[in-house]
Amino acid sequence: MDLTTVLSAMQTVVAQPEAAGISSAAVIKAGALIGAGICMGFGAIGPGVGEGFAAGKACEAIGRNPQEAGLLTRTMLIGQAVSESTGIYSLVVALLMLFVVGK
Repeated sequence: MDLTTVLSAMQTVVAQPEAAGISSAAVIKAGALIGAGICMGFGAIGPGVGEGFAAGKACEAIGRNPQEAGLLTRTMLIGQAVSESTGIYSLVVALLMLFVVGK
């Protein structure tokens, strides 16, 4: 099946969902579920990469200056907590899509 066939089928379902045997509530719920999955997928990539990068750089800095390990670790953890907030925001948006839009 090529892309144009899929797009025309989706346009038919969105334009006239009852004609295709699908209720409009089911289309909205499916969209909310797909959107929540995409939201969490992309929302988890950024914090994961950012926290890994911060931990790697902190390990390099501790290797160069072991006397400052406590300060570097504390600073790294604060930075990781800040970068994790974007993942938490995407979780909140995904939960809203699941439980508010999807009802």
